[in-house]
Amino acid sequence: MLQLAYIRENAEQIKERLIVRNFKETELIDQLIELDEKRRKTQHQLDEQLAESNKIAKSIGQLFKEGKAADANELKAKSSELKEGNKQLEEALKGFEEGVKSILVQIPNVPHETVPPGNSDEDNIEIRSGGEMPKLAEDAVPHWDLLDKYKLMSLELGSKITAGGFPVFMGNGAKLQRALVAYFLDSAIKAGYTEYIPPLLVNADTAFATGQLPDKEGQMYEVGADGFFMIPTAEVPITNVYRNTMVKEADFPIKMTGHSQCFRREAGSYGKDVRGLNRVHQFEKVEVVQIVHPDKSYEVLDEMVAYVEGLLQSLNLPYRIMKLCGGDLGFTSNLTYDFEVYAAGQKRWLEVSSISNFLTFQSNRLKVRFKNKDGKNQLAHTLNGSALALPRIIASLLENNQTADGINIPEVLQAFMGTDKITA
Repeated sequence: MLQLAYIRENAEQIKERLIVRNFKETELIDQLIELDEKRRKTQHQLDEQLAESNKIAKSIGQLFKEGKAADANELKAKSSELKEGNKQLEEALKGFEEGVKSILVQIPNVPHETVPPGNSDEDNIEIRSGGEMPKLAEDAVPHWDLLDKYKLMSLELGSKITAGGFPVFMGNGAKLQRALVAYFLDSAIKAGYTEYIPPLLVNADTAFATGQLPDKEGQMYEVGADGFFMIPTAEVPITNVYRNTMVKEADFPIKMTGHSQCFRREAGSYGKDVRGLNRVHQFEKVEVVQIVHPDKSYEVLDEMVAYVEGLLQSLNLPYRIMKLCGGDLGFTSNLTYDFEVYAAGQKRWLEVSSISNFLTFQSNRLKVRFKNKDGKNQLAHTLNGSALALPRIIASLLENNQTADGINIPEVLQAFMGTDKITA
């Protein structure tokens, strides 16, 4: 959530940048400023009247002590009038505050000045690429055929147990998932991240703090009886570890990681791009989160991009790094880089990670603050990234490493798998 002071001081610049992300309701900025001005005037008037009420209350007591009951009763009548006026001002103030908040939550983060305009992922810009494209036999197949052939996963079983899009991994498929999770977590810990095992259910305050509410409620599974939400990513509970916290500047950077199941309704998803593991409702992911000093967040973003790039290089997967255009940028993000890996069986690129800098957009909701060198409270910056999401990583690994006699396992996973090849 953007800060009110920032909006008041930079209204025109904000409107210009929001157009880059195809945000059409820029008039909300003007409405917000007008409503906030009314709020501030009402608050000032209320403060003045409360001060006068306090002054009168002291005078009434003094007059009674002096035996001037008539004068005291006259002031009591005036005090009653002021109390009624104060009540009306308080109600008006509450209405203005609610109106300001209702507009604030509709305004997305301001895109970084380098974010290009665009409407969809087709307008994203490739920053760089790496890895070698695999050379497969002509009869190479997509991962869903390999999952069936080697009995690694079943969507049919998941459909029977739950519904479509809930995979059941078994045998070497389950072992590959476990190997990837262990490898990604061990790598994050070696990079200085502290591991957390977060809850899979969060309350509305937690979902609001990281920006899932009110923007993405339609994409989350809600546990209606208790008002909880199944997490779409470990970012949500892990970042909330520091909600309403005053941190020490010396503690920066705060680096957290966690593995979790993730749940997404993926409403409206259909077609050939959702086959197999390309898009499922439940999946595993290792997340990395950082809370940092505002002066360091873009530097940290580059470090996190390099970290995920190293993971993909170690898995020998061909990849490309994309800077998201305004139309593809998430509601809470200021700047996002996506990683895509090439899946040779499908002959297409699959997104496997998004790494974002939110600046103070999340921390303003979270109230994660620190005292700067001047002793003033200041909001920290938050960042997060997938490191990595498993379904499409598995899809690419299977497709790119298929051979006539099995599926080769990348060297970094062999110790976790206990083998260098999956065979029938």
